[in-house]
Amino acid sequence: MGQPVAVEEKQGSSPSIVRFETNRSLTGMGHEGFDSAAEAVGPRSAAVLARRLFETGKVAGVHVFSNIVTVTLAPGASATGLENIVRDLYQYWKPGMTPPRPEDLVAEAAPEAAAAPGADGASAGDSRIPAHLAERSRLARERWATKTG
Repeated sequence: MGQPVAVEEKQGSSPSIVRFETNRSLTGMGHEGFDSAAEAVGPRSAAVLARRLFETGKVAGVHVFSNIVTVTLAPGASATGLENIVRDLYQYWKPGMTPPRPEDLVAEAAPEAAAAPGADGASAGDSRIPAHLAERSRLARERWATKTG
């Protein structure tokens, strides 16, 4: 399941550079560069792809701009197999894999639902709301309560 990414591999300006052109944008209008897997943090498509490429041990650097992935190969490495990693970026299920049971998915969601909501309706540790916005909202509710009596 998921959608394979159409990829065209092209040789770069030197033998250690390989370019992959895809049929979809991975970064929007921004550039993202990674010199190691430690720099590829977060769930963004470019970061996930960079981590997967670095895991092969064949890659020294990754640069992603929109739909172009530029890979600097490690000394003595070849680009064999890297195109498949780019193509399978959005493949979250493949033949032969066992899908999770519905009971397992419900068990994972239960701890999130168990968080007790606060007075403003948001849970006390709700990380989706930045602290400064939660505070601003609390102060606005206090002002409104004071005006309306």
